[in-house]
Amino acid sequence: MRRVRDRIDREYASPLDVEALARGVHMSAGHLSRRFRETYGESPYAYLMTRRVERAMALLRRGDLSVTDVCFAVGFSSLGTFSTRFAELVGVPPSAYRRDPGLAAGIPSWMEKQATRPIRNREVSRPAHQ
Repeated sequence: MRRVRDRIDREYASPLDVEALARGVHMSAGHLSRRFRETYGESPYAYLMTRRVERAMALLRRGDLSVTDVCFAVGFSSLGTFSTRFAELVGVPPSAYRRDPGLAAGIPSWMEKQATRPIRNREVSRPAHQ
């Protein structure tokens, strides 16, 4: 599973799908998906989307690329899909994030990756009702 995760980390901007990843490790797509989820707690596709959005966040913080350029640079083929996934994971659309990255301002570089990592809705702890 580490080889699959490493390949996603290296080739996140390339067209990747579960079938191609599975062929690379001589497994069926279904078996790879189950094993990956057991190992890392999310599907290979979800992991790939998180990697792409993390890289997009870094490019948007730089500010020298348009949202469209960032979209294609990180491997999305549709601006609409990119915007939807970005907003799901980050909580704001990419254009709003580009204007005001919020957390990234003033964060020491050694903390930036963890502090700006996209959080899936299921990972957010719900406040207890008092």
